[in-house]
Amino acid sequence: MYKSLIAATAAAGLAALSAAPAQAGHGSAVGAGLAGFGIGAILGSALTPREVYVVPPPPPPPVYYAPVVYAPPAWSPAWYDYCGRYPGFDPRTGYYVGPGGRPYFCR
Repeated sequence: MYKSLIAATAAAGLAALSAAPAQAGHGSAVGAGLAGFGIGAILGSALTPREVYVVPPPPPPPVYYAPVVYAPPAWSPAWYDYCGRYPGFDPRTGYYVGPGGRPYFCR
């Protein structure tokens, strides 16, 4: 259907343009320009896809929040009481011996 419409439009446009030679000063250039514009509009609308698929934007990345943990400020009396519950806590350094023998700073 589209090929025959395009062929018919092109044939009509060529017949309209070749019917009379263009002469300077008689407005033929304006008529030829309007005819070309009309033919281009018809061909352009015939060749345009009917449905355009637009890819939706990707979802935003997930937001991760760190778990909220209460601990008193370091080196305060409450901090010494809080960290004293860990076995192996050294109040001079602020570290305690955790699982596997690794030292961890008490927070």
